[in-house]
Formats: sequence, C-alpha cells, structure tokens
Amino acid sequence: MNTKQKMKNKQDAIILLSGGLDCTVALSDCVSKFNILLAITFDYGQKSFNKELKSAQNICNFYDISHKIIKLDWLKDITQTALVSDKEIPENINLEELQETQQSCKNVWIPNRNSLFINIAAAHLDSLNGGVVIIGANKEEAKTFSDNSQEFIDNLNQTLKYSCQQEVEVVAPLIDFTKDEIVKLAIKNNAPLELITSCYNDYTSHCGKCESCLRLKRALEKNNCKELIKKLFN
Repeated sequence: MNTKQKMKNKQDAIILLSGGLDCTVALSDCVSKFNILLAITFDYGQKSFNKELKSAQNICNFYDISHKIIKLDWLKDITQTALVSDKEIPENINLEELQETQQSCKNVWIPNRNSLFINIAAAHLDSLNGGVVIIGANKEEAKTFSDNSQEFIDNLNQTLKYSCQQEVEVVAPLIDFTKDEIVKLAIKNNAPLELITSCYNDYTSHCGKCESCLRLKRALEKNNCKELIKKLFN
C-alpha cells in the first residue's frame, strides 16, 4: 500500500496550534494516526501572539503540515483580562494551592475561547468531509480551566452532532495526562520541544514566572530536561 492510499484510510484532522507544550505534543502523538490537513493559530490580541506564531510556524515546518492564521480581534475588545490588556499577568503562584490557581485562571480567562476555536475548526471540517479537531486539553489544567475537561469535550461533541452536517469530533489525546506526563510523552515521540513557547508574556524567552511557565518548568525538571530548561528559560 503506497503513502497516498494509507492517507486515504486515515481520518482527516485539524489541530489547534498555539505553539505551546500541550498542542505540540498532541500533534506529535496524532501525526501518524490522522491525515492532518491544517494547523490553525488564532490571533485574538494576546500579548504572546508573535512568539506563538513563530513557534507554530516552526512546528508546522517540522511536521510538514499546512498552517493558517485566523484573526479574532473582537475577542480582545470584550474582555480586560491580563492576556490581552495592560494588566499584569499573575506571577509566582503556588501551583499546589487551588485558590491561587483559580484566581490566576480568572485573571487570564478569555470568554468562551476554546469552544470558539473548536467550532471554527469544526466549520472547516464540516465544509469538507468531516473529521476530528485535535486539541491539547489535559488533566492538570482541567482542575482550574473548565474548558480543558473531559466533560467539556463530551458535551461539545454532542453539540457538534447537531451543528455540523458532516461527522466532526473533538479529540484530546492528552486528556488524562499531567504536564510531566506530557513531557515524558514528548520525549518518547521526539517532539520538537525546543521550538515551543508556553509563556503568557511577550518577552524574548520564557519569563519563568507566569502560571504556564511554572507548569512547563516543573514538568521539565521532573523529566530531568536540564539543557532544554537552559534553552527555553535563558
């Protein structure tokens, strides 16, 4: 069986790709399982967009998949949370304290973001022959970000049965993983972690202080990724 025949036997897929840890590792785990038509990166006015774009483009080049940027300027206009405004992003929170992580979540929450992103990708698939939307939702962040949870995915998949004429489903390969388990899978899959950016800020390198950086650094430390830590947090 040639490569083209093999690709025809796989479901088509679109991946939501911000250039961060979770979506990159999700891609590394799905690239051989699905026919990935496209990676979509959203520009909603986030401080980290330029870094996200560069990382996403490099990751798409690494895996040789098409890349599309979709602007959602109005998202910035309807919220004043720290990801898109002049407000300072929370730093040095205690990841073990639920109250602190919940407050951090409120400070960086973008209204209905993940649902909106997924529905846009689903619209692309519905215009074709259906397929799956791949996202990097995971168990660790689901504790504070409800749109990372299995319940969110299950309910959204029920909605997509009615909102799409083609069969479209959300797939989250990391849904039962913590961040250190995600890094472990990345190592197994030879994912290009040196290309990622997970920082909420617009600094040249990872700030090492925002919640996303703290989770990434802790996971890398648990997997003894000393050189990668030096590279990402220099």
